[in-house]
Amino acid sequence: MMVTGIDPGLARLGYGVIRADRGSTLPVCYGCIETRAGTRAPERLLEIYTGLQDLFDRYPPDALAMEKLFFSKNVSSAMGVSEVRGIVLLAAGQRQIPVMEYTPNQIKQAITGSGRADKAQVQQMITRLLHLDEIPQPDDAADGLSIALCHIHVMR
Repeated sequence: MMVTGIDPGLARLGYGVIRADRGSTLPVCYGCIETRAGTRAPERLLEIYTGLQDLFDRYPPDALAMEKLFFSKNVSSAMGVSEVRGIVLLAAGQRQIPVMEYTPNQIKQAITGSGRADKAQVQQMITRLLHLDEIPQPDDAADGLSIALCHIHVMR
């Protein structure tokens, strides 16, 4: 099973692709789709959509896991993330990819065993669990891997 994890963001959407096979997990790829500040929202959303299409073409997922938007102090930032979430849901829906959503606490719990773990602890565990040489950079890419691995753990 191929799982794509998505950490939605307008400036930077983090993703991680993991293959799960008979109890083993193998990181396939991770990275970010980045858009430039100052670019109009429609162009940024189109860039994200096109990047997701390319990602899905290269690594067709059996499932997509995404972080839930649960709260934001910055309303304009939350609106941008909501728009990106809509683009992700559209891209997945067009390909009939099942989508599961997880809260940050659920992701932390699945990766570290504690819903109160900090970002550094999650990154260290992702590095160990996936046998990576170093912590994935940028943070959004590491988050994408964490979300994908969370889904794999929940499915088991």
